[in-house]
Amino acid sequence: MAENLIIFNARVVTPTGFSARKGREMAEVQVLENATVEVTDGLITYVGPNRGESRDGYYQHYWHYNARGRCVLPGFVDSHTHFVFGGERAEEFSWRLKGESYMSIMRRGGGIVSTVKATRVSNFIRLRARAEDFLKRMSAMGVTTVEGKSGYGLDKPTELLQLKVMQSLARDEHRRVDVVPTFLGAHAVPVEYAGRTDDYVDFLIREVLPCVVKNGLAEFCDVFCEEGVFSLEQSRRLLLAAREQGLALKLHADEIVPLGGAGLAVELGAVSADHLLHASDADIEAMASRGVVATLLPLTAFALREPYARARQMIDAGCAVALATDLNPGSCFSGSIPLTFALACIYMQMSVEEAITALTLNGAAALNRADRIGSIEVGKKGDFAVLDTDNYHFLPYYVGMNCVYTTIKEGVIWPIA
Repeated sequence: MAENLIIFNARVVTPTGFSARKGREMAEVQVLENATVEVTDGLITYVGPNRGESRDGYYQHYWHYNARGRCVLPGFVDSHTHFVFGGERAEEFSWRLKGESYMSIMRRGGGIVSTVKATRVSNFIRLRARAEDFLKRMSAMGVTTVEGKSGYGLDKPTELLQLKVMQSLARDEHRRVDVVPTFLGAHAVPVEYAGRTDDYVDFLIREVLPCVVKNGLAEFCDVFCEEGVFSLEQSRRLLLAAREQGLALKLHADEIVPLGGAGLAVELGAVSADHLLHASDADIEAMASRGVVATLLPLTAFALREPYARARQMIDAGCAVALATDLNPGSCFSGSIPLTFALACIYMQMSVEEAITALTLNGAAALNRADRIGSIEVGKKGDFAVLDTDNYHFLPYYVGMNCVYTTIKEGVIWPIA
C-alpha cells in the first residue's frame, strides 16, 4: 500500500547518498529548514523548499501533512533482530543478574535451545500474531524496515516456518514495516546433534539451505561464529555454500571472545559483521578497507553487562557503522530505538549525527538497500520518522523515551496512538 503525500513545513534531517557512509562521512547530515517532501506512489519525487500547493492543480491528488516545524528523518532501519520466536526466558534474565554468564546458561540447557523448544511446538498463527505485535511496536518508534532472523527451529520444518512467517508479514499490503528475512539455521547446535557440529552443518547445507533458496524465503545467510558454537571453518563452509546458492552473507562475529569472525566476514565479502565486542584492531581496519558494515548492538552489551563495541575507533578507522537493537528473547529482550540512541551516544562516543546515519542509511546498507531507503532523497521510498520536536538532539537526550510523533511508510501515515 502506497500513497501520494506532501509533507510541508518540515525540518528535514537526513544523511545523503546511495551507499554506506564511512568514517567522517557519518557525521555529515543535511538539515533543510521549512522544507517540503513530496511522495508519489510511495516514492520520493521532490525534496526542497516549501512551494505552492496548488501548482497546476497537481497537488489535488495528494494528501497534505503539515509537519509544523517538526524534524522529519528517514525511517529507522533495524538491521539485526530475531523477532519471530515462541516462548520467553525471563528466568534466565534473573540468572544473569545473579552472575551467571550467557555461555554457562547455554550449557545448562537454557539460552537459544530453550527458545528452540518453545518455537518448535508453536504454529504459524501464534508466531505471526506475536511477530506482528513486535512490528507495530517498532513502527511506533519510527522503524520502517527491519531484518528478521530464523534460528529458533534448528530443524527443517521450524526454520522454514519462521521464514514463512516473515514472508507473510513482508507481503502484507497493509504492513507498517518492511521485513528482510535472514536464514540463521547455524544459531546453535540442537540437542539431537550434540557433539556432532560438523554433521549439523552438513545437514543445513544438504537439507535446509536448498529449500530456503528454492522457495525464496531469505535474502541473507547468517551464522553464530563463536567459541563453543560454530568455528571459523564450520562458519566458512556454511557461508560459502550459501553464497554459491545466491544468498548474501552476514555473521554474528566476535561477540563473546575474539575468535576472528570479523576477519572471516572480510574474507568472504559479507555485507555486515554484527556484535563485534571483541573485534581485533586488524580486523577493524580490514572491514574499513573492504566495506563490510560494522553492525553494533549496544542494547545486548547493556543487557549482558559487557563492554560496548568500540564504535569510536571503528568510525575513526573509516568503517561504516550501523546500529540495530538485536531484539530477541534471551540476551536482549528489547527493540528500543530510543535506548539504542542513548547508549550509542553516551557510552559508545558516537555523535547524534553519526547515530542517525547508523540507524538509517548505514542500516539500509547492511541490508543491501541503501539505494532504496535510508535517506530522504528523490527516488527512495517515502519512509519517514517524524519527531515531536524541531530538535533532533532530543533523540539521545530524551533518554530511553520515544520522541517519534508519527511514522510514515511509503507515504502512508501511521499514528503512534
